[in-house]
Amino acid sequence: MPRPIRAVISQQAMSHNLSVIRQYLDNARQAPAAAAHGAQATSPGATHIWAVIKANAYGHGLETAIGGFAQADGLAMLDLQETLRARQAGWQGPLLMLEGFFEARDVPELVRNRVVSSIHHPEQIRMLQASTLAAPLDVFLKINTGMNRLGFAPQQFGEAYQALQALQQHGKVGRIGFMTHFADADGAHGAVDAPAQVFHDTVGQCQGSISLCNSAAVLRYPQLAVSAADNWVRPGICLYGSSPFANTTGEEFGLRQTMTLQARLLSIQHIKQGQSVGYGSTYTAARDMRIGVVACGYADGYPRSAPSGTPAWVNGVATQLAGRVSMDMLTIDLDPVPDAVVGDWVTLWGNEGPHIDEVASAAGTIAYELLCALAQRVPVHVEYSGEVVEK
Repeated sequence: MPRPIRAVISQQAMSHNLSVIRQYLDNARQAPAAAAHGAQATSPGATHIWAVIKANAYGHGLETAIGGFAQADGLAMLDLQETLRARQAGWQGPLLMLEGFFEARDVPELVRNRVVSSIHHPEQIRMLQASTLAAPLDVFLKINTGMNRLGFAPQQFGEAYQALQALQQHGKVGRIGFMTHFADADGAHGAVDAPAQVFHDTVGQCQGSISLCNSAAVLRYPQLAVSAADNWVRPGICLYGSSPFANTTGEEFGLRQTMTLQARLLSIQHIKQGQSVGYGSTYTAARDMRIGVVACGYADGYPRSAPSGTPAWVNGVATQLAGRVSMDMLTIDLDPVPDAVVGDWVTLWGNEGPHIDEVASAAGTIAYELLCALAQRVPVHVEYSGEVVEK
C-alpha cells in the first residue's frame, strides 16, 4: 500500500486558467490604451498564447498539462527531450524552446519536429552556420532589455539579426521573431515601460512575430500583447492558478488552483500545556491540546521552512502547523477540528484548503518552488471533468 498522500491535478482548472488569460488579452484588444507601455501606436494585431510547460509543467506532469492546455496556440518548454515528449503525446501545434538548443547535433532534431528555437548567444548562430539542415529552423532572436541573463544587448542586435538574415538566404533559418524577458514585470507599476521601449526601439521596423509578456506582464500590462505585430505571450505560473505578484493569490485574478496536495492523519497526540512538539522543540503548547501527525514532509516537497502557523485544512476547517516540518511528517493543531480522527485527509494546499500562494508566503518562498518541488514518491491523481484517475 502506498503512503497516504496524494497530489490531485485538475485539467479542468488548467483549461479555465487558459481561458482567463485569453479573456485578459481580448479585453486589452478592445481597450483604447493599446499603445501604452512602449507598444507601437497602431491597430492591434493577432495575439497567441505559448502555454509554458517547462520543469515538467511546473510539477504537474508534461503530458497532463498538454491535455489541460489543449486550446493553447503553442507550448513553450526548456529542452529537446520535453519537445519530443510533447510530440509523442500527440501535440501537433507550435513548440518553442525558451533557451534554444545547447548543442549543434540537436538542431536537425528541432527541424524534424518543427520546434521553434530562441537564439540568445553568438555561439548558437555559429552552430547554425555550421549545420546541414533538411529544412529551415524558425527562430526568436532574444534581446536583453535588463534581465542580464540571456539575450543580445541592443548594440549587438544588428549584427545578430544580419547573421540570421544571411542564414535565411541560405535556407537554414525560416521565420525570425523577436523576444525579451522582463526582469520586473511583477514589481512596481510601470517597471516594464523602459525595457519595453528598449525592445521596440531595438527591433524598429524589423518584420516578424514578437514575444514580451510573461504571466505578470499579461495580467498587469496586457496592452503590450496587442500591438500591431504578430504577438505571442508566454504565461507560466498563472496557468497553474497562482499569482506572480507578492501578497496576492491567483483567486484575485479569477484563476483556479490546478494542484491539491493532501495527506492523511497518521496519529493524534494529546499533549499538556508546556510540552513541545517536533525537532528542536520549536512549538510549545500554550494549553492542553490535540496534535495531528500528517503523512507529509519535506521529502514529499512540502517546504521545511514552513513555520508554525502555516495554514492547513482538515475536513473543511482551517487550522495551522504546530512544530517543525520533518522529512516524512508534519504536525498540526487539531483543536479547531474536534471531530478529526486518524485517517482523515488534511489539505495542505489547493481546493478546499489553503491557497498555495498563502502557504508559499508563510514559508518565505513562492508557489513556483512548491509546485516544482513535488516529489516523485507522491502519488499523482488527475481529475478529468470531475473524474479522478491515478496516474
